[in-house]
Amino acid sequence: MNILSLDTCFDACSVAAGRGLRSLTPRISFAFEPMQKGHSERLMPMIEMVMSESRLEFKALDRIAVTFGPGTFTGTRISVSAARALALATGAEFVAVSSLKLMAMSPRIPAAPTPRIAIAVDARRGEIYLEIFDRHSLQNVVPPQCLTIAHAVRVLGPGPIVIAGSGASELANAAVIAGIEANAILPDLLPDALDILFPACEMPVTSVLRPLYLRAPDAKPPPPSPFIGAGA
Repeated sequence: MNILSLDTCFDACSVAAGRGLRSLTPRISFAFEPMQKGHSERLMPMIEMVMSESRLEFKALDRIAVTFGPGTFTGTRISVSAARALALATGAEFVAVSSLKLMAMSPRIPAAPTPRIAIAVDARRGEIYLEIFDRHSLQNVVPPQCLTIAHAVRVLGPGPIVIAGSGASELANAAVIAGIEANAILPDLLPDALDILFPACEMPVTSVLRPLYLRAPDAKPPPPSPFIGAGA
């Protein structure tokens, strides 16, 4: 199976390509670049690079694995728009995963006896993006949400629980104060497209790909000018 995966939801741009992933001799290439802006400029050159290095032609793609949010408004829109365009051009199917689940799939997260793991990412304005998973199956037990720290503590449920991501420390501290056993790890964790490349072979495809924003964009359009439409 031939798959291209990509993510631009947070402060990194990552892509991976794999040719013959179900064969005994798969060929893969991947790239990961931390960045707070510039995703749209870097995404296509990175895709072209990994496709070339894996000796994979666009017309040979079977699937495109993509994160659909949550994340920054612009970053989420970039990944979804790019995946839609590539699928339209190649006929490839979508495998869609939340950015938070892709983080939960990271091999950097150590094996732990806790039954659940939470991914908490700083969403600014005193809020976090939160999704909670069964530690072993990675099925979500709490869907992705944008919450205040106080609300997120109530959603965590009983401990013990491991929390990863840029919002993990603040959430874990608040949880401990509330009497919940919580451990914060990996504050620098970000989604990495490489982590979904092989799992995408077995994951279900979706026919509809929509961005998950969870809240309105920070930037707001200017108010209408009082002069527009006014008579001379």
